[in-house]
Amino acid sequence: MSEKPVNLSTTPRLHVAQPLVQGASIALPLPQSHYLAQVMRRQPGDFVRLFDGASGEWAARLVSVGRKAVVAVVESQSAPQEITADLWLCAAPLKRDRFDWVAEKACELGVSRLVPVVTQRTNMGKLNLDRLRAHMVEAAEQCGRTALPLVAEPVSLADLLRNWPAGRALVFADEAGGESLVGGCARAPAPAGVLIGPEGGFSDGERAAIRGVLGAIAVSLGPRILRADTAAAVAVGVWQAVTRG
Repeated sequence: MSEKPVNLSTTPRLHVAQPLVQGASIALPLPQSHYLAQVMRRQPGDFVRLFDGASGEWAARLVSVGRKAVVAVVESQSAPQEITADLWLCAAPLKRDRFDWVAEKACELGVSRLVPVVTQRTNMGKLNLDRLRAHMVEAAEQCGRTALPLVAEPVSLADLLRNWPAGRALVFADEAGGESLVGGCARAPAPAGVLIGPEGGFSDGERAAIRGVLGAIAVSLGPRILRADTAAAVAVGVWQAVTRG
């Protein structure tokens, strides 16, 4: 008698650090083991979907389920590695919960790199990059992504502009005004970056410096004043829609 087909859409989906290949035995970390054994009540023989951020998504069968340790064996690839557009989100850090939200949405929207940018008006304490990555992992697990954005070390705006790669467009939200967001994004296919300032906005000198970068495109986000976290999501979402990135 053939086995009953497995409905993978209803199985838990988890990120693992270990590279995934067919036949690999994966010992899941304690938090994930607890989640599967104690929260989801999974048993040996059940399936879980795993992804490592580099090789797509894989169906793995649980072979050992304990209170503190769950082991799964990788059986087959359930989805290929996604191809992502080369889009950077360069954003001034915000208060912790709000910048966590920015990291989460950057992952959901398909950003390839998140770059925290320190500006003159940035109000930032110590930035926990590991926490940002954890929020991205959780977002990727929930929304089906197989690629994770890279999280760069914080960089000053001056250094970001000084080292901006030739050939990469720079769409920046200028509260002083610019062309329409749709029009600006249409002129900025990948590779590109979206630059969002702090709650206080860019200073006059910073705006002049940004506009001086080859490939910079100043855009307006519309008639309403948006919070910086909202502006980041709007700008990236419109860029993705316009460029089909």
